[in-house]
Amino acid sequence: MMRTRYLALAGLTLSFGVATMTAQPASAGCLTGAVVGGVAGHMVHHGVLGAAAGCAVGHHHAKVAQQRQREATPTAGTPATGGAPDTATH
Repeated sequence: MMRTRYLALAGLTLSFGVATMTAQPASAGCLTGAVVGGVAGHMVHHGVLGAAAGCAVGHHHAKVAQQRQREATPTAGTPATGGAPDTATH
């Protein structure tokens, strides 16, 4: 029984690793969250559920951080103070 669990966990870990290697950068934060969630879930005997929840939370945090970084960085053509770019001709 215990060996079956370890083999199933090893198979899931291997398939998750292969999936994350081929995934697009849109999965940012998922791997870190999955590791943390998997460890936390393992402590209460729900490692797979913890990994799935950790992936979702990690992805959300990475998306929020990316959004904040995008808002903090001024785009080309717009002054750092905000507003419309200067269109006056000299």
